[in-house]
Amino acid sequence: MEKYARYRYQPCLPLGVGGRPATASPEHIALSRRAAGEGMVLLKNEAGALPLRRGEKIALFGKATIEYIKGGGGSGDVYTPYVRSIYEGFAEKEAQGKVQIYMPAVDFYRSYVKAESKNVLTPEQIDARWDIVNNMPFCQERDDLTYDTFAAMHVREPAVDKALIADAAAWADTAVVTISRFSAEGVDRRPIPGDWYLSDIERDLLSGAAEAFSKVVVVLDSGAPVDCEFFAEDPRIQGVLFGWQGGIEGGGAIADILCGDVNPSGKLVDTIARSYDDYPVTEAFTESFNYVNYLEDVYVGYRYFETLPGMRERVRYPFGFGLSYTDFALCGTVVCPSGDGLVAVTTVRNVGDRPGRETVQVYCAAPQGLLGKPARVLAAYRKTRLLAPGESETLAMAFDRAALASFDDLGRIQKSAFVLEKGVYEFFVGTDVRSAQKTDFALELADDVVVEQLHDYCRPWKLPRRLRPDGSYEPMPTGEAAYRFGKNEPLTAPAPEKLTLFDDVGETISLDSFIAQFTDDELTDFVGGKPPTGVANTGCFGGMARLGVPPIPTADGPAGVRLEPKVGISTTCWPCATLMACTWDPELIFEVGAAGGRELYENNIGIWLAPAMNIHRNPLCGRNFEYYAEDPLVAGKSAAAAIRGVQSSHAAVSLKHFACNNKEANRFASDSRLSERALREIYLRGFEIAVKEGDPITIMSSYNLINGQHTSESWELLTGILRTEWGFRGMVATDWGVKNDPVTEVLAGNDLKMPVGYPADLKKGLEDGRLTRADLEVCVRRILEMTLRMA
Repeated sequence: MEKYARYRYQPCLPLGVGGRPATASPEHIALSRRAAGEGMVLLKNEAGALPLRRGEKIALFGKATIEYIKGGGGSGDVYTPYVRSIYEGFAEKEAQGKVQIYMPAVDFYRSYVKAESKNVLTPEQIDARWDIVNNMPFCQERDDLTYDTFAAMHVREPAVDKALIADAAAWADTAVVTISRFSAEGVDRRPIPGDWYLSDIERDLLSGAAEAFSKVVVVLDSGAPVDCEFFAEDPRIQGVLFGWQGGIEGGGAIADILCGDVNPSGKLVDTIARSYDDYPVTEAFTESFNYVNYLEDVYVGYRYFETLPGMRERVRYPFGFGLSYTDFALCGTVVCPSGDGLVAVTTVRNVGDRPGRETVQVYCAAPQGLLGKPARVLAAYRKTRLLAPGESETLAMAFDRAALASFDDLGRIQKSAFVLEKGVYEFFVGTDVRSAQKTDFALELADDVVVEQLHDYCRPWKLPRRLRPDGSYEPMPTGEAAYRFGKNEPLTAPAPEKLTLFDDVGETISLDSFIAQFTDDELTDFVGGKPPTGVANTGCFGGMARLGVPPIPTADGPAGVRLEPKVGISTTCWPCATLMACTWDPELIFEVGAAGGRELYENNIGIWLAPAMNIHRNPLCGRNFEYYAEDPLVAGKSAAAAIRGVQSSHAAVSLKHFACNNKEANRFASDSRLSERALREIYLRGFEIAVKEGDPITIMSSYNLINGQHTSESWELLTGILRTEWGFRGMVATDWGVKNDPVTEVLAGNDLKMPVGYPADLKKGLEDGRLTRADLEVCVRRILEMTLRMA
């Protein structure tokens, strides 16, 4: 096939086994189910309640018995051929003689969901709601309407008659109660019953089951944490499985784990606190629709709970925690220098009676010094292969000393530099942040070491203060905002004498000479998105008929390739990003990425608007299900693996949302105010890892502002940090519908405005001198370089 044929001609060429389609193929669906099983986290298993005994009689409760929530809402939703419910997952096991299901409870939920589904909003009603929402200025009423609209996309949890519970308990041994949650882009979750906290109906259901049954197992069907206090310590509730949102086969994966066909090996990538109010500065999350002050600074997630006085006791389930049906022992653990870095080595032995996998985590405790540090920071991790009982595996986990450095944004040691402060660096190895044991090795530095000298980019102007490790706050410098921009040099290559088409670039013509053929009007038009082609519905990157530049179609993600139902193609829904991160398995994430890339390429789509990797700063961010973790190392490694996987299948990604898109309310205009240190160490570090290890072909800037400037207009972020400091060689596009100034975006290095451009505004910028041809040429060059990589 000639290059770009997929995008020019939209051929129907299946890429699956035996000439069948790869899209939603049995192989991809099986992979989705396997991935879901690898990332679900067993939180509680008292007295060997799980796995269920062969032939055990179970009663299923909770609306997710029938209406399983496969993933979150918004652009990350996926249209699939089916969704396997929890009942359907257990029905498979019943057919195999592994469980017996109490059918009256199933029939109750089936009838309820069928009847109540009539009250669920139709696509037409949803569109009508969005027409109202999108024409309102942002205010509490708009936020409430958005929240209520997403809530109305699913049936509500019904009250269950006590007689049904009693009859079920008279027949069944065990109650399996599912608590489900749904969240979506454009609105945040709320610390209210039925969202973060259990509703009265859910509490009554759990209480009734606990009183009637000798064994109760809770399954959480949610893309983000919920309050666990009601059941965490209740001895009548013996098992808790955090199933996250497992995609197309999520109900089957839950049954696999509870029946013991899969041994759970997922580990938490978020700290679950005893109360929402225990998370750092929760009041700042909802203080204003116009800004968010990141007062907690670098003390996010476990960095906060393991460091701040008195907060260790406020953790219900620590970062990295997860149980197994077997037991493991670590022995021979050492940490030692290795070249310019360090390596941790340990041997993991399965000392239980079931095959299983374990994840080993390495944490560093840096000296407090002048800057102040979290008590623990994840430095490296690795997951074993499946170990049979008695089998061992030795893991080596290497990491750079530079990864232990802190960013000095106020000049206490060296301004705008990553520094290793003098003192003793201790290392802990274990299977979660809380149980990790101190090793015999310590790295001692006699003097401060400057690891990397950088710049004071994206500094805060209105951040009033930030948290210190002792719980006090230090004031931050404020002032009048001032933002830097660079200068672009014009291309010097001459245009060819004869019109030359894009396919000849690199053969008979250089890229610069090819660009010289563009008129000014074509340049201003080229840096805007183009209409969708084929089955795509989100528009195209690039494309210009006169010079033969093919448009590269895009599709939403990251839970799967999102195609509209009207095109007649269903795709695989993968587990949500948080579940994937909970696998702690970059190889598996690569495999899922590669499969997703095949579905893109098979459907003649070039770019997946994924992965998404903003930090879980607050558990109520509405889009956390699309993001990986509270820790930037886990987020960065997971994203890098996904990128490599997708781009190994002749497709590309658009890594998003760059950066600090940690809140959905008023996301087009909310200013994320944070220190340079927090920006560098927490919110950019994952992106940096993904860029350097994954080499994404495109990146998507975010809706929000960072310290007073929209990300798509920030030269300091997009050019100073992303391109100059990190060496990113790809293209940057805006998120869809950004209303920012297109001239400033071009000057910042935001190459492409989606879904359409504003050529008249850019032409005016050329006329009044705000913009030069050179400024447009550099953006056009990067768009064309992206296109060349798609050949």
